[in-house]
Amino acid sequence: MRLLTRAVQCAVSQRESSRRHFWGWLNAVFNKVDYERIQTVGPDRAAAEWLLRCGAKVRFQGLDRWQHDYNALPTGPLDSFKIQGIDATESCIMYRGFDHLDGLQHLEEIKLNRCIYIEDTCLERLSTIENLQQSLLRMEVVSCGNVTDKGLIALHKLTNLERLFLSDLPGIRDRKTTVSRLQTALPKLDISLDLSD
Repeated sequence: MRLLTRAVQCAVSQRESSRRHFWGWLNAVFNKVDYERIQTVGPDRAAAEWLLRCGAKVRFQGLDRWQHDYNALPTGPLDSFKIQGIDATESCIMYRGFDHLDGLQHLEEIKLNRCIYIEDTCLERLSTIENLQQSLLRMEVVSCGNVTDKGLIALHKLTNLERLFLSDLPGIRDRKTTVSRLQTALPKLDISLDLSD
């Protein structure tokens, strides 16, 4: 009986592993950068397509509502819709797709909430994008378990960042030093911490 139970547990474990592998592969496909598409439709449209495909939302400059339906992306002249906000809550965006952000010049806000694929390399990549160093004003990083002090400290390159909200980040080991380093580098930055985590 014990052997049969162990065999059933192994079979279930293998099935779950296969399922996780499939979803990981599919998410990697969704994050693949199509540089030809970026050239054809422009960085904002290509980035919007990537983000919506991965389950995120975007807000275009001049519009109040968040766009979440891939099939309802606005039409018209491609250069008339500029991404101003990204809400990646519970999306599958990952480092592999971050090249989509390179050409965004009007992005002011990013919310990274409960994003299982967001890790230090993502925040490091984000902070090296020249346009974002100038345009990004507000950011949230919440319940992203793979983010550590190293990733947060990299945000010091976002020189115009005004507000940063941090919560439920178990990978942060030295909160006091990390916050101090960010505030030294960015004196105007208002960092809000959810101290209940």
